[in-house]
Amino acid sequence: SAYGIGDCISHVRDHLDWRVHLSVSYPDAHASVPVLGALTMNSSQRSIFRSVAAHGILITYTIIAIFPVFVILINSFKTRKAIFREPLALPNEASFSLIGYETVFKQGDFLLYFQNSLIVTLVSLFCVLLFGAMAAFALSEYRFRGNSLMALYLALGIMIPIRLGTVAILQLMVASGLVNTRTALILVYTAQGLPLAVFILSEFMRTVSDDLKNAGRIDGLSEYRIFFRLVLPLVRPAMATVAVFTLIPIWNDLWFPLILAPAEEVKTLTLGSQVFIGQFVTDWNAVLSSLSLAILPALVLYLIFSRQLIRGITAGAVK
Repeated sequence: SAYGIGDCISHVRDHLDWRVHLSVSYPDAHASVPVLGALTMNSSQRSIFRSVAAHGILITYTIIAIFPVFVILINSFKTRKAIFREPLALPNEASFSLIGYETVFKQGDFLLYFQNSLIVTLVSLFCVLLFGAMAAFALSEYRFRGNSLMALYLALGIMIPIRLGTVAILQLMVASGLVNTRTALILVYTAQGLPLAVFILSEFMRTVSDDLKNAGRIDGLSEYRIFFRLVLPLVRPAMATVAVFTLIPIWNDLWFPLILAPAEEVKTLTLGSQVFIGQFVTDWNAVLSSLSLAILPALVLYLIFSRQLIRGITAGAVK
């Protein structure tokens, strides 16, 4: 249109007038281009420096975290003399020995301890994920009086250590006849893991589309089928995060197995490793070998769910 052509001509004229004014008033205006390039280069250098610094900090933290595990693993394949003489050296032909692993499988009932730990950990993990997800779905989906207070009450379990109630828990287990049973450990670990599970999963479930759930209701799905078939598949990263954060404290715990289940037939792997630690003499080969074997399940679980775990942690950090 004529109006559009005239408008374009006006913009071009203004642009040419600005260029003429700039060249007359500031004859060295083009000299500012290298300055801008230098500023851009400095900004790029700062960005690279920040990236290198961040990666340096993360790598340093990773080395510090992995170093104890590395020391345990390499020393589990060495003789007793080599452990004390060169604890940081890799095993060689002179120092290599499997005496620790032979002692673990011969003297200690390692397979029974491993079985007890596996049963307690898996059942506790299943209960935490199931009941935690159901409670999180109820808190995020249904609004009722006291909803916020209930969420706050559950979140208090993260702040208050469960070990503060050890005496009361022991009295309760004695009265229930559950001392020296795996059931006692499963109940305690389930109660210990539920607050964190509800806190994390409820935040994720609030992001699930209401339209998707309402479409399921229109199609005739019950609340249980909506929960299991629609909601749970969408919060798998959060489930993996909760699984790893719940599994490691349960697998490594020594406190409650020592108090609630010290009998030989229900000892966990962590408690069973203590049989090699004596009052005067400690079989360090056997201790390090049993600890190396105890690391494997948690390591395998992380390798399997690492992608889901990283997604869950990242999303939780954004929230």
